[in-house]
Amino acid sequence: MISRLIPSLVLSLFMAAGCATPGPDSAPQELSTGSDATAADAAEPVDPNTYRLGEGDAIAIQVFDEPDLTLQSIVGASGSINYSYLGDIKVAGKSPAELEKHIAGLLENGYLVNPSVNVTVTQYRPFYINGEVRAPGGYPYRPGLTLDRAIALAGGLTDRASTRKMYVTKASGNNGDETRIRMNFRVQPGDTITIKEGFF
Repeated sequence: MISRLIPSLVLSLFMAAGCATPGPDSAPQELSTGSDATAADAAEPVDPNTYRLGEGDAIAIQVFDEPDLTLQSIVGASGSINYSYLGDIKVAGKSPAELEKHIAGLLENGYLVNPSVNVTVTQYRPFYINGEVRAPGGYPYRPGLTLDRAIALAGGLTDRASTRKMYVTKASGNNGDETRIRMNFRVQPGDTITIKEGFF
């Protein structure tokens, strides 16, 4: 009697184990990012080839084999710098690569033959964070900076802060438009971040 029951018991256990195995439709679901997720959350780190220079950026200019034309300068409110032999040069709104070509073209006009110009950003302009943080103000930008790290630099959130009401105004944006952001948002130089108060 027992010998006849054993195969049946083994078959029942096998079928039960098969039913307990998760199928394709039972895989764990990822949490939704929520309705407030925006394309801004995926902003890329600063690209030195496309980054637009602006007030507060510190730049270095070097011309190959011409040490007298080496310059380090901070872009002022006028958006211009004063450069040897060339006077005031408008740099705001240009990328480092565009500025290289612009300076090379000016130097070719009566000064040098085929000048090799290199422009680098030695320090990016600051970003600003205000609202419900403990130490609002402007802070030095560092490549790879995300919103959560920016908040940490500003001393953390206050007790009244709402993580659902965090916004950025881009330095290059139109009319000061605010865009809602999340903690993984990549901060850019010149950004103004606002953390608003929640209602509890």
